[in-house]
Amino acid sequence: MKRIAALLATTAFLATPALAFDVEKDELTLGFIKLTDMAPLAIAKEKGFFEDEGLYVTLEAQSNWKVLLDRVIAGELDGAHMLAGQPIAATIGYGTKGHVITPFSMDLNGNGITVSNEVWEMMKPNLETDADGKIKHPISAAALKPVIEKFKAEGKPFNMGMVFPVSTHNYELRYWLAAGGINPGLYSPDDVSGQIGADALLSVTPPPQMPATLEAGTIYGYCVGEPWNQAAVFKGIGVPVVTDYEIWKNNPEKVFGITETFADENPNTTLALTRALIRAAQWLDADNNANRAEAVEILSRPEYVGADAAVIANSMTGTFEYEKGDKRDVPDFNVFFRYNATFPYYSDAVWYLTQMRRWGQIAEAHDDAWYDETAKSVYKPEIYKVAAQSLIDDGTIPASEFDFDEDGYRAPTPAADIIDGVAYDGKTPNAYLDSLTIGLKGDETVGQ
Repeated sequence: MKRIAALLATTAFLATPALAFDVEKDELTLGFIKLTDMAPLAIAKEKGFFEDEGLYVTLEAQSNWKVLLDRVIAGELDGAHMLAGQPIAATIGYGTKGHVITPFSMDLNGNGITVSNEVWEMMKPNLETDADGKIKHPISAAALKPVIEKFKAEGKPFNMGMVFPVSTHNYELRYWLAAGGINPGLYSPDDVSGQIGADALLSVTPPPQMPATLEAGTIYGYCVGEPWNQAAVFKGIGVPVVTDYEIWKNNPEKVFGITETFADENPNTTLALTRALIRAAQWLDADNNANRAEAVEILSRPEYVGADAAVIANSMTGTFEYEKGDKRDVPDFNVFFRYNATFPYYSDAVWYLTQMRRWGQIAEAHDDAWYDETAKSVYKPEIYKVAAQSLIDDGTIPASEFDFDEDGYRAPTPAADIIDGVAYDGKTPNAYLDSLTIGLKGDETVGQ
């Protein structure tokens, strides 16, 4: 990172006008998975933001998250739309090892948890309704607990899908289950199934295959990004029960990942990429989501998400359909720019690390300083700030659109914004872990 550091130290560089980054590599191939939150990449390409920075970008859909990560680390892809846990896990050596960094957070929220029609009908007697007979939200996993207990009594495992072991979806599904008193299981160095002591058995299913796998009865529920929750509603095979916005208001989701080597060898290119992605994210949220209809049309194309535009629009335009016909306003279901969504906060990285520790993917305890140091080795707000400042300086985006946090940590998330009523402060990860009821804490290890 020496060349990036040198550029960051050059005050004249901060005032560089638009189009003046002398990129080291102008032809790039970037990877993505077919989910609506890859939108900043599609928009940066289709609206010409990459070309404005002198970048000629090819976007390639990847078959799954592991292939995507492996190809970035191998240098076959220059960067990619990534699960936020992937750069962190790769850097600490959990799974595929490689030093991957992120200068840009792609979005907030965007996921949901869906159950089969059969499970939904079994849950409904456990749910509260309002005066009009509508089911109250958010729905707690406590309503699912008797269903899982019934399955267990009948000798049937309760299988659920998530997209990758270090995905937000895995941690969100686990968080929701645990908040309702359901043990989602632990990992250990000798057993990476994540099903040690589990009440619900979670396993990996690629996002586009979620609805078909649910319909086949292989799984009874899943956590995934859009459009694959709304696809279950449109197909009439399942019911989304909770969104991640309801689990943790404005939670961090995907990131743009590159290797440290790429950033070190191509500092100007890294900054140009970050500029283009910031512009794309700002376009997506501009004027109270006025551009979302156009974004839906772009994302529906086969080279991007390739799902029916009506399915994508169900969540991308500020609504979300739960049970068929129960469409509710969720204006922040997909957030790409507001609330500082694009800023790579250290506290976001720390949260992922706490969940890895909570469920045993990090087998041993670490002090708070380790969490801070690890977060800073992966999340790079210093790169983001240079790119954003250059957009301010050349008049592309006004300074009022940004809120740079000097220490890189978000303000603590209040208890009222998280489904289990436990506040989160990224500066005190061990205290946070100690406050959670299910999962490892302190010096505990699996098997204790």
